[in-house]
Amino acid sequence: MSLDSKIPHGPLKDKWKNHKDHMNLVAPNNRDKIDIIVVGTGLAGGSAAATLAEQGYNVKAFCYQDSPRRAHSIAAQGGINAAKNYQGDGDSTYRLFYDTIKGGDYRAREANVYRLAEVSANIIDQCVAQGVPFGREYGGQLDNRSFGGVQVKRTFYAKGQTGQQLLLGAYSAMSRQIGKGRIKMYNRHEMMDLVIVDGKARGIIARNLVTGEIERHSA
Repeated sequence: MSLDSKIPHGPLKDKWKNHKDHMNLVAPNNRDKIDIIVVGTGLAGGSAAATLAEQGYNVKAFCYQDSPRRAHSIAAQGGINAAKNYQGDGDSTYRLFYDTIKGGDYRAREANVYRLAEVSANIIDQCVAQGVPFGREYGGQLDNRSFGGVQVKRTFYAKGQTGQQLLLGAYSAMSRQIGKGRIKMYNRHEMMDLVIVDGKARGIIARNLVTGEIERHSA
């Protein structure tokens, strides 16, 4: 049986754009009626939980650490790449896509990597808005350095603590939504299984690592 990755059809650079242009949307007034489960509160999970909550959804976030701040994303060093072309050396979405595919030994899903390259510039702007202290040049503009065998300087960094600073930015955004009651945090919980109903994910089975109790959560 082959794995269905659910990647949209069409030319590589248009796949996700066309998908987003034609996908069904949820009206803002209906979002507070929808529960969403996010498992893991590292950079991906923490950012997703905060963004979904900001949009009005009810989010249940699970992590097996004592706090989202303890996620393993704090170990990431070096920096985060984005095709902003601040150095004026010919960087582009395609060049970031190519370097990332090559750096991943050609094992990554090309359509997803291209989408990542497309949104990379906005991710940097979001991190700056969350207060991530990226390195800056003397004039105040964000600095870039070369990292990981790429063709141009496109790596945004926060000294040697990029992962930690990015995670603190995501955590602060989460904390704001937790205070508003839009995110319910489940610390010290481990996901055991996915609940599938009629072929769709409808919840998870989780273990409370403090009491050992098995819980079910729907979404």
